[in-house]
Amino acid sequence: MKKRTILTFISLLTLLGVILAGCGSSGNEGGEQSSTEEKTAVKIGYFPNLTHVATIVGLEKGFFAEAFGEDIEIQTQTFNNGGLFMEGMSTNAIEIGTVGPGPAMNFFFKDPSYQIVSGAVNGGAVLVVRGDSDIETIADLDGKRIAIPVIGSTQDIMLRKALQEADLAPTANGGTVEMLAAAPADTSTLFIQEDVDGAATQEPWGQVLETKADGRVLLDWDEFAWGEESTNTVVVAHKNLIESHPELVEKYLEAHVKAIEFIQENPAESQQLVVDHLKELTGQELDLDELAAAMERLTVTYEVNEDVIQEMATIGMEADYTSSDDLEGFIDLSHLEKVLNANQ
Repeated sequence: MKKRTILTFISLLTLLGVILAGCGSSGNEGGEQSSTEEKTAVKIGYFPNLTHVATIVGLEKGFFAEAFGEDIEIQTQTFNNGGLFMEGMSTNAIEIGTVGPGPAMNFFFKDPSYQIVSGAVNGGAVLVVRGDSDIETIADLDGKRIAIPVIGSTQDIMLRKALQEADLAPTANGGTVEMLAAAPADTSTLFIQEDVDGAATQEPWGQVLETKADGRVLLDWDEFAWGEESTNTVVVAHKNLIESHPELVEKYLEAHVKAIEFIQENPAESQQLVVDHLKELTGQELDLDELAAAMERLTVTYEVNEDVIQEMATIGMEADYTSSDDLEGFIDLSHLEKVLNANQ
């Protein structure tokens, strides 16, 4: 592909990312106006990307509307990184939704008002390097610049885990690997302009780097950090919602579990739902074949590997993102277990 063509494609992707960052919606899932009668609202947040597929499918298939019923108004808002998501939760703009465990932990250590109540996606992140680079192993990242979505993100922590295993460290912590925060939609441009040597990123941006920016996968999703156990996305709820309306948390999880099971049984239809959902939000249509390939790099699951979450917390503390790695009270799967038991 000619460089001009690639840059045109990336410009569209960057525009897509900007549009997504500003996208938000409120009201019920069908887009109908809420009635004049005051309803109890549940405010859901998520990212418009593939690692939030369970939320997207749950909305598109009406699983949330079915679980909550007509007396509950569903409000949704999208975010383009975990820090903004957690800020939204801290200001009551949202109460529950899907986010990476890294940002959730960072906020939890400042204010223990947030809890993981379910898993959502494992994997879905890759370490990609420029195709023209001489990088063949993690050890070759010595002296290189690697893009991450945002400081303190889950991909930040995953990259630190991979560097530790090669006795490397980021420059911010006295090491030799520079970590550059950049929106995933911008990383292809950084590759083409040779401003970075690689990127730790989530899907479908890994696929985009490969197919549109001559990227090469250094660590695939099942090799990067904790491999298939790498926790990319979880369901986080504010304690105010958990304590005042535990039944709404359970209704959310009922829909969440149903969406996960649907995705597992209907991958092709789920991929089309994601394409349609993002097109409705942005007016842009993602490539279905690339999306399907990206789906092969993740596992939708409600299970949570607490050992992985704990190690993530310790790595975050060692990076000076937090002053503690004590996660007591951060994970509460009791509502999920209640939902799963009721479905048996």
